[in-house]
Amino acid sequence: MTDLHDLTALEQGELVRRREVSPAELVDHYLERAGRLDSVGAFVTLTPDLARERAAALRDAPDAGPLHGVPTAIKDLNLTAGVPTSLGSAAFADFVPDVSDAVTLGLEAAGMISLGKTSTPEFGSPCYTEPEGRPPAVTPWDRTRMAGGSSGGAAAAVAAGLVPVAQGSDGGGSIRIPASCCGLVGLKPSRGRVSGFPMYGEPTGLATAGSIARTVRDAAAMLDAIAGRRVGDPAWAPPPSESFLASCDRDPGRLRIARFSEPVITDAALDPECRRAWEDASLLLESLGHEVVDVAVPLPREAVPVFETCWAVLTALSVVPPEREHLLRPLTRWLGERGRAVSGPDFGLAIGAMRRYAADALTALAPYDAVLTPTLATPPLPVGAIRDDADPAADFEAQKRFTPYTSAWNVTGMPAVSLPLHQTPDGLPVGVMLAARPAEDPLLLALAAQVESAAPWADRRPPRW
Repeated sequence: MTDLHDLTALEQGELVRRREVSPAELVDHYLERAGRLDSVGAFVTLTPDLARERAAALRDAPDAGPLHGVPTAIKDLNLTAGVPTSLGSAAFADFVPDVSDAVTLGLEAAGMISLGKTSTPEFGSPCYTEPEGRPPAVTPWDRTRMAGGSSGGAAAAVAAGLVPVAQGSDGGGSIRIPASCCGLVGLKPSRGRVSGFPMYGEPTGLATAGSIARTVRDAAAMLDAIAGRRVGDPAWAPPPSESFLASCDRDPGRLRIARFSEPVITDAALDPECRRAWEDASLLLESLGHEVVDVAVPLPREAVPVFETCWAVLTALSVVPPEREHLLRPLTRWLGERGRAVSGPDFGLAIGAMRRYAADALTALAPYDAVLTPTLATPPLPVGAIRDDADPAADFEAQKRFTPYTSAWNVTGMPAVSLPLHQTPDGLPVGVMLAARPAEDPLLLALAAQVESAAPWADRRPPRW
């Protein structure tokens, strides 16, 4: 028998549309599962009363789209009016915003129902989700191993069947890393695709919101919900000619796809299973009629310290009252000190240098429709394998070795997606990553949907599903 959580988000939306299932039934189903099965560290806050109230209001409301009435969750970094939003930090444990950001508003306008806030590390900085005083977010494929970060709670929730689809954010891989660890689709859209309203606090252009789902079509439908320009946005990606969901039904045509496996930001050993996933994906793309071409890494190592300067300044921009600074994790304090040591002119020079490196990379990749790389250098690591409170610098270097590919596409602003094409012999998920030219999210989704159709993965279930 098929349970509600076996269905995709779009299939659940269709049941709501046909009035075969009510939003309230879906909410109750997932709240029961979240209360009973969240041993994966997915949620930091559940909001059952708000979810049931919204479900009741949506029952007879006009259809707002294909995800109308479908439950979801919002990352603990995203402002949600009236709901505790701690930013993954003990220093903000009592923070309750009085406004919602563009992501939250977009999900609400699409008729989706948030069940609460998903776990994130402090200020979304590390690539693992082990917030102070809370359970770590783990992959349901092996609960001794990390879910990745910083959208680890969102990925754990989707992979464990606690919500059908969830929103994440990605400044250096924070959607694609947990997607790979949890066997999911992780979509980082183009720079400017999702509004930064109302804070507009990300001056580097590295970070954006995106979607985490079990299928490409679900990820595309959620992007339709959160994408779009708002009045006052300083920059935006050109609007697509059709919905992102509709792009999944388009033939991408015969594409030229560049590929490389050499780590971008550090010397890291590529695990044989990650290499096998990348090689198998190359063969699959060729079997679909695409031309796959080996290319050199498009970003030089000289770009790495520039990225690190910008990353440290972003951490320092999360201002904490002096009386609460002692609550910050050692890694956050270390990065913040690095960021505060950067002068205004030096920060401006770093942004300029990063944009020049991005321009060179985009020029080198311009002859190609897409780029294929591994998502991570290894399958998901044991909880605690990277975190090093005694030596934050070593922690940061270990993060780079684990994630030597993802941040390249944050630097260039290209859309990128991690696809769960591979599993190790002992059942750990391994993602591969495709990226496309800036603003060509529709082509990326068409290609990803074609890959999924040729090698489907949605029926895979982790233990205790």
